[in-house]
Amino acid sequence: MWRHWMRELSRRNRLVRYDERCNGLSQRHVVDISFETMLSDLECVVEAAGLDRFTLLGLSQSCAVSIAYAIRHPERVSGMILYGGYVKGWRARGDAGEIATREAAATLMRENWGKPNPMFRQAFCSMFIPGATHEHFAWMDDLMLRTVSPDDAWRLQNSFSVIDVSDLLEKVSVPTLVLHARDDNVAPVESGRTMAAGIPGARFIELESQNHILLEGEPAFEEFIDHVRAFIAETARA
Repeated sequence: MWRHWMRELSRRNRLVRYDERCNGLSQRHVVDISFETMLSDLECVVEAAGLDRFTLLGLSQSCAVSIAYAIRHPERVSGMILYGGYVKGWRARGDAGEIATREAAATLMRENWGKPNPMFRQAFCSMFIPGATHEHFAWMDDLMLRTVSPDDAWRLQNSFSVIDVSDLLEKVSVPTLVLHARDDNVAPVESGRTMAAGIPGARFIELESQNHILLEGEPAFEEFIDHVRAFIAETARA
C-alpha cells in the first residue's frame, strides 16, 4: 500500500518517516495520545534524526501536527507539504449527523477490528481506497491487523476527532503546498481548501482521485509526486 510512496519520496532526497505512537512498530497501548504529545513525538524524531532544515510532509491527521510544528519551529522548516488533511476533526466540526455516524463506526471498530471476519475492515478500507482492487483490499486488511490493535484504533479515532487547528493557520510563516483528492471520502476536499485559504501564501492543488491513499499507477499519484519534487526544489533555493 505504501511502497510506491516510500520509493518515490526517497528517490531524489532523504526520507525520514516514523510510526505514530500506538501504530506499526511503535509502542502499543500508550496512555497519552493527545495532540500535544503527538507534536512532542515529531520534535523528538527531528532531534534524533539530526535534522537541521528540511521539508515537512504531513498526511491526513498529521497535517495538523505538521502545522503546529511549523509554527513552533519555523527556522527548521524550509517548506511544508500537506496532503489529505483537515483543520477540524469530525467531532470538532459539529455536524450532528456526521458525529452520530462516526461514533457508530468507532464502536464497530472497537468490537470488530481484530476479528477474523474482515467485513468491517473492508468497509473501512472502502472509505480510504474506493478505487482499489481486491488485491489492494487484501493488503490493506492485513496492514490494519498487523499495525494497530482494536482498542488503539478506537482510541486514536476519538483523539483525532477533536483536532482543531483553525486558530493556528494564520500563524504559519513557512512556504506551504496543500494537495487534496477531489473525491476523498475520509477528509472532504473542502477541508483542504479551507486549510490552504487560512495559511498565508499557501498554494492549493486538487488531484483527480477518490482515494485518500493514492494508489500506484493512478495519474493523481504521479501528479502528486511531480508537485512535491517541484516544491522541494523551489523552497530549497529560497
